[in-house]
Parts: sequence; structure tokens; C-alpha cells
Amino acid sequence: MRGAKTILLLTISNMFMTFAWYGHLKFKEYDWGKNLGLFAIILISWGLAFFEYLFQVPANRAGFKEDGGPFTLVQLKTIQEAITLTMFMVFTIVFFKTEKLGWNHLVGFGLIVLAVFVIFKKW
Repeated sequence: MRGAKTILLLTISNMFMTFAWYGHLKFKEYDWGKNLGLFAIILISWGLAFFEYLFQVPANRAGFKEDGGPFTLVQLKTIQEAITLTMFMVFTIVFFKTEKLGWNHLVGFGLIVLAVFVIFKKW
């Protein structure tokens, strides 16, 4: 149960992170965002990042083996990276329709999934 909770919280966290890091690139397409300066964009991104941390910190605490969770620190980081790339791919397809994911992106993502397998495998 703690494992599923960890993955859910990390997924929500990554939604906020992706919007904080890349969502501002779309602000200029909206009337309210056309004249925003860099400092305003940074403040908006920091505001989104605050919500990222509201989910990310509890996810890591719930999932960390030394706090009663099922995952080692390396496993937590690997899960987070896999979720980040998945979220980024979805975000790119949905919000940046001019961007195309090529075969090399998919192969690269597949290699990351393979890395998850290698890290979680009990050797």
C-alpha cells in the first residue's frame, strides 16, 4: 500500500514539476501571459514548485525503506525519473503539438525502463 501511495504522490508531484519547468513556455500564447517578465514567470514557476514539494516530500517519506516504506533511496530516485520522463512525454504530446517524439526518444525511454528493471532486480 505504501508503494502505491508513493508512486501516486510522485506522479502528482511530477505533474506540478513539469508545469513549473516547461509550462511557462506556453504563457505567451495567452493574453494574460504575453507581457510577463522573466521575474514574474519565475515567481509563477516557484509557486507551482511549492505544490510539487507538497507531494514529493511525503512520497519519499512514505516510500523510503528506512521510514517503513518498500523502496531504497536508489529505487525511489529511479521511480521518480521514470515518472518524470513519462509525464514529460505526455505533457509534450498534449501541450506542445509542434513537438514530435521520434523513435530515438522512445528507444531512449525504453532504455530507462530497462534501467528500472536492472535497479529493482534482486541479483
